Amino acid sequence: MLDAVDWRILTELQADGRLSYNELSRRVALSPPAVAERVRRLEERGVITGYHAHVDLDAVGLSVVALVQMGCYGPLCLLRDEAALARPEILRLYRVTGDACCVLLVGVPSMAHFEQLIDDLADHGRPSSTMVLSSPIPWRAVSRPQAER
Repeated sequence: MLDAVDWRILTELQADGRLSYNELSRRVALSPPAVAERVRRLEERGVITGYHAHVDLDAVGLSVVALVQMGCYGPLCLLRDEAALARPEILRLYRVTGDACCVLLVGVPSMAHFEQLIDDLADHGRPSSTMVLSSPIPWRAVSRPQAER
């Protein structure tokens, strides 16, 4: 279970993952060695899984973004094909309940590329796509659940 100090550390690191231990320690009112130890423990426990740059997909040429729901199962299921899952167009993948096997967030440079991707995914089952027009919440930091406050 995370305590209040761990949550303060997570809040600060989610806002700026490049903070030095000195600056982070100042913001959470602990010594730099104590902060470093807490961050190390959060990493070891798998609470902090990495440090990443948030990339604007349109700015890097991936202007076509869609959610693709896959209706597949059995030996041809997309989840069983490591090569298919490694495609760079697949930015996120969620295994889900319901009629679909999984939902993919994909980003490609053009509709022609998207059409080819859908054709390729059809080898694994029935793809159904929804185009993303915009993302009013492109990313949100995880915050402490209300019940724990």
